[in-house]
Amino acid sequence: MESLTNPKQSLAMLLIEDEEVTIELLSIVLNKKFPDLVLHTAANGRMGLELYKTYSPDIVITDINMPDMDGVETAEIIRSIRPAAQIIVITGRNRDLLVQDSIKKGVVFDHFIVKPVVFQELFEAIEQCLRDISNRPERQSGQV
Repeated sequence: MESLTNPKQSLAMLLIEDEEVTIELLSIVLNKKFPDLVLHTAANGRMGLELYKTYSPDIVITDINMPDMDGVETAEIIRSIRPAAQIIVITGRNRDLLVQDSIKKGVVFDHFIVKPVVFQELFEAIEQCLRDISNRPERQSGQV
């Protein structure tokens, strides 16, 4: 739940996924596993980017293959806005090929999750992102 006195104290996560059933399932699971994180959802990259600009979530989880704007392009724009954003990619593609492709395009992802999603892997990636966020100097000094 977001703090009314200082909404920036609450951490937030953005889930971008174009498959309706997948976004519903992941939303339920993530809300149960991480009840203290504010979860925003978007059905495509463009909508995700608008939500990112509005809410500046700490963690972004994005599918790669989406119509209109794919996850690589979305992540590239998010990185240009906030280089320290934590970005987790969910993909049905071969992980090694995706890594090579993202390196060619100059986009860095913090974690890769291959479909079908193993929830424990996703949870571990989110927990690592949370540790990385908590270790940032601005978080330790109380600034956001």
